[in-house]
This record gives sequence, C-alpha cells and structure tokens, in this order.
Amino acid sequence: MKVFLIGFMGSGKTYWGKIWAAHNGLTFYDLDDVIEQATGKTIAVLFEKKGETYFRKIETETLHTFADKDDCLIACGGGTACFNDNMQWINNNGNSVYLTASPQYLFERVITEKDKRPLVKKINSAELLFFIEQKLKEREPFYKQAAFILPADELDEKSLSTLNF
Repeated sequence: MKVFLIGFMGSGKTYWGKIWAAHNGLTFYDLDDVIEQATGKTIAVLFEKKGETYFRKIETETLHTFADKDDCLIACGGGTACFNDNMQWINNNGNSVYLTASPQYLFERVITEKDKRPLVKKINSAELLFFIEQKLKEREPFYKQAAFILPADELDEKSLSTLNF
C-alpha cells in the first residue's frame, strides 16, 4: 500500500500522516523533509534563493523517487498536487487522500507558523485569510482529483482505516 496525503498547508498532512502511518504499519515520509535532506537546504531557502519554479522541479523529481516504494505514507507539500502533472502521477502510483478544510480552519493553523511557510511568510496577517481563500480556489481542482476526500476537522486516529484502498 502507498498513500499520498494532499491538501493545503495547515490541513494536517504531516500531523495525521505520522499517526496513520504508525497505526497502519506504514513508513512515514514528509516530502518537504525528504527534499531538505537531499538538498541540504530548507524549503524556505530553496524558494528564496532558487525560486518557486526550481523548487517545483526538485519537488517533482523527489516525488517520483517513491515510484518503487511500498507500504508507505507520503505527506506531500501543499502545492505538490498542482504542478507538473503530479496529481496524475500520484493517482497512477498510489492512493491519494485529500484533507479538505475551510479557509478559516487553515488560517488558524497557518498563522501560528507563518514564518516557516515560504508562500505566506511575507503576507501580513490581515491579508492571510484572503490569500488562503484565493490559493485554495486555484488548487482545489487538483486536490479534488484525489481518490478519497477526508474533512480535516473530523479526523481521528482511525480515519485512514475507514477508506477502502
């Protein structure tokens, strides 16, 4: 079994991914962590120094390294599904699960760690909710291609087990 968690930043992909992987005997990977280990640079530094286009190329290359891995759960970055035909690749190579959440739910989680997130780092708090709303509208057509959709505000330890992979 291979599961890809997708969704907007703050939806709980890493948090729930770790719990669900342990609960289901899967190896957990956070795609951003794998990229940071491979490049020796943080995601923020990659964005800052090389730009988003370069980052998305590295992100796609790193995602494709999971083609031959089994029994794992991969928490993808918030934008992973939206670039370079990654959503099609994800669906062809495993089970995709979209953690859906309202803009307000996401705002409450992102605001506390804004400095760690390159896309919102320079956006002031007053504009952050609007940014999330707009970016979510752009990304949802990709996210909704997932095989399964789970509401982030209703998740628990057994949520992944309820899906029929």
